[in-house]
Amino acid sequence: MGDFERRMAMNILFTCVGRRNYLLNYLREVLQPEDKIFGADMQMTAPGMAECDVPIIVPSIYDATYIGKLRKVVYDNHIDGVISLNDLELPILAAHRQELEAHGAKLIVSDERVIDLTFDKLKTAQFLTDIGLRSPQTYVRREDFEAARNRGQIELPVVVKPRFGSASIDIEMPRSLDELSLVEKLARLRLERSILSTASSSHPDEALLYQEFLPGQEYGMDVLNDLEGNYVGTFVRKKLSMRAGETDKATTVIDSRFEEIGRTISEHLRHIGNLDCDIMEKNGEYYVLEMNARFGGGYPFSHEGGAKGICCYYEWLRGETDIAKYLNYKAGLTFSKCDRIIKIPE
Repeated sequence: MGDFERRMAMNILFTCVGRRNYLLNYLREVLQPEDKIFGADMQMTAPGMAECDVPIIVPSIYDATYIGKLRKVVYDNHIDGVISLNDLELPILAAHRQELEAHGAKLIVSDERVIDLTFDKLKTAQFLTDIGLRSPQTYVRREDFEAARNRGQIELPVVVKPRFGSASIDIEMPRSLDELSLVEKLARLRLERSILSTASSSHPDEALLYQEFLPGQEYGMDVLNDLEGNYVGTFVRKKLSMRAGETDKATTVIDSRFEEIGRTISEHLRHIGNLDCDIMEKNGEYYVLEMNARFGGGYPFSHEGGAKGICCYYEWLRGETDIAKYLNYKAGLTFSKCDRIIKIPE
């Protein structure tokens, strides 16, 4: 590990730290006094920056200097592990893995194949079908959706959402063709003005998805792999309510059917670290709606339930393999999120 093979202290960098304060605090459960958390974000006022030992301002992820600046942060601060908290950043980091790991840091981001497959929700649906799992019928062109509707294969309402990026941004559910036309126009306008505009620019005419609406009970699922892509476990919560696109209240669940789904995804995808998934139950069958290759907004429910994935990251970075004490998941525990005020350092 060259210059990095040496110190007992661990330096861990969170990029696009944003509002994920809970991850920083969960990691502190296992940190030693000499360990440090570094945070990188565009704004010092990002709530997570206030809880980093060393907050660092960086340019936008789309800035031409971003990777160079981030590489310097990694080198100058002897960073051991890099953890991204933003979907849009993942393809960029995966493409520059060699540069960021050149001096011994471990980039805990899946490879470009995995990031592309999970970032592009059309490819996600195709992947799930190919490995034998259920997924909603998904179309990338309106004419294909209407043709399937005329054949009786899909009905209104239909879910309309961005093809790329975060799952909960600008999802609509029109109930008529007239409403669908209005939703399309508004959705395309929103995309042009949103953080997804750059990600969607490669397929401007195919940037929306038309997806089968599945009424039923929704679940969140974390599928944890180790840093070599080997399966570790599946941890599920039943969603009780949502707020601002994230799970607000949930109950932990243990069910062998979810375990089978999680293991199947893991063994075919070979992702690194945590994979955040959304599952819908309809008539006793489980459909995978989304996969995102990072910690999601529902992770606190897994952690509080006894599946402490971020603590496993720490042990793996230290070269340890015994993580059993961090995987004591219990069913039937109900949790609710709440907001708190953070003082921004002057």
